[in-house]
Amino acid sequence: MTIQEIQEEIVDEFSMFDDWMQRYEYMIDLGKSLPLIESQYKVDDNSIKGCQSKVWVHADMIEDKIIFTADSDAIITKGIIAILIRTFSNQHPTAILEANTNFIDEIGLKEHLSPTRANGLVSMIKQLKMYALAYQTQLK
Repeated sequence: MTIQEIQEEIVDEFSMFDDWMQRYEYMIDLGKSLPLIESQYKVDDNSIKGCQSKVWVHADMIEDKIIFTADSDAIITKGIIAILIRTFSNQHPTAILEANTNFIDEIGLKEHLSPTRANGLVSMIKQLKMYALAYQTQLK
C-alpha cells in the first residue's frame, strides 16, 4: 500500500466514530498493536525530543524500505506514534520524505491534543522524516 492509501484508510477508520472519546479509545487500541522497539533501542539517542512523554523510535532499512519500531510510556502517545508508524513503515525513504501529513488534520487529531502533545506529534513526524533522509542518502 502507498502512504496515501494508508492515510485514506486511517481517515475512514476515524470517521466511523461519533465522538473523540471513541477515537481516543481507538488510538489506545492502535498503540497496543504497535510493533514494539527492542529494549536495546530504548536509549536517549532514539528518544524523540520535544515530547512530553518518553517516545523511542528505531528504524532499519530492509530492501530499500524503512521499517520503524517504537514505544512510549504514555498510552495516548503510544497510539499517536502507532498511527505514524503504520503510515510510514515499510515505505521507501523518498516516499516518506515526499508524503504530506494532511490526514492528521483530516481526522482532527492536532486540535484534540494538548499543546505539548501537538508539539510532540510534530517532533515525531520530523524524526521519522529525518530517518528517511538519512537512509535516502545511503541509497545514492
